[in-house]
Amino acid sequence: MRVLRALVAVAPPWCLAFALLAAMPALVTAPAYAKSKATTAKATIAKDARLAGDRERTRFIADLSKKVDVHVYALGNPYRVIVDAADVSFQMPQGIGKKQRGLVSAFRYGLFAPGKSRIVLDVSGPFLIDKTFVLEPRDDQPARLVIDLIPTDEKTFLAKLREEKDKRAQKADIPLPAAPTHSADAKPIVVLDPGHGGVDPGASSPNGVNEKDIVLQFAERLKEKLVATGRYEVFMTRDDDTFLPLKERVAFAQKKGAGLFLSIHADYFPTEIDDARGATVYTLSERASDAEAKALAAKENFSDAIAGVELPEESDEVVANILIDLAQRETKNRSVVFARSIVGELASKGTLHTKRLRSAGFRVLKAPDVPSVLLELGFLSNSEDEKQLTSETWRRRMADSVTEAVDGYFTKRIARMPF
Repeated sequence: MRVLRALVAVAPPWCLAFALLAAMPALVTAPAYAKSKATTAKATIAKDARLAGDRERTRFIADLSKKVDVHVYALGNPYRVIVDAADVSFQMPQGIGKKQRGLVSAFRYGLFAPGKSRIVLDVSGPFLIDKTFVLEPRDDQPARLVIDLIPTDEKTFLAKLREEKDKRAQKADIPLPAAPTHSADAKPIVVLDPGHGGVDPGASSPNGVNEKDIVLQFAERLKEKLVATGRYEVFMTRDDDTFLPLKERVAFAQKKGAGLFLSIHADYFPTEIDDARGATVYTLSERASDAEAKALAAKENFSDAIAGVELPEESDEVVANILIDLAQRETKNRSVVFARSIVGELASKGTLHTKRLRSAGFRVLKAPDVPSVLLELGFLSNSEDEKQLTSETWRRRMADSVTEAVDGYFTKRIARMPF
């Protein structure tokens, strides 16, 4: 989560996120389908991918172990091509997808949901999907997914958006578990939310350590510690390398009847200030506490765009902010109590970047009925922090501290229900 101090003073969140992620601007062009004759239980393996052509016609090619059904469509704001397929195992060369060619500035891939894999192409301007097809393997050649892109003007692009948005089959949301009955004497429910996952790696260290892996490993240790106390029922929004949209993370906590929601991340500063170290604690507010919090929220809120999820309309955000103001005042107070409990525990052990509570408009913290806090464990841009974040011993010590903070919160909580 690169936080660029120089960009945050004047830039609105959308523009900041755009600048940070480069070439990424609601739902657009024609869906294209390429269907295979049959599927088997064995996962298709994606072995390699590459770009060809120029800005007049750019071709994306992926080598596959067999022909597979794919759903290819485009999104705008930012411009992206989305490729969805069932059960693909990505065994691509390390570091692939980072070089620009033609209309495509970069591409990435990963597990988007259980049984659903995704490739996302970042496109530098308005475009059309001219062709999509999947070739059968032949002789010594693998099966191949081929996508051809051509440039267009913004007017045509938007016209295609209006034409195709209603036609595109709406995919059902991932079903969430039904909320359990929760009696007055039941254990408090804590939901842990390891950030990013799947097609969205989050921040990466200079050594290639990905945030999505670090935060999942820590969440697993923290869950073990919390369950071991015998005082809490603990759930995780994800327990493998799967992406989950921000709104579904919030909905998961609400459906579980959570008494606490902790979103777990790892930060990143650019090299010129790579001496930044330690954990930082954030809560929700409509106005950011400072420029760094504003930049971080913009970057985190753009996570859905990285994974190829349509971003909410601006009008929806306005309504959401009104609801937050009306319905979340008590929840905000509880969130601050929990945040202070974390800061108190970590400060005593010297593992904080700052003792000051920070806040901004993090979408993942917007459940109006669940006290929610975002914890940045440390900085992947700092070599010492990276050593700690990848250390099992450190993770267990940090999990002990956060468990004590959870204990402190429930000891001091303002109201007993809902847990």
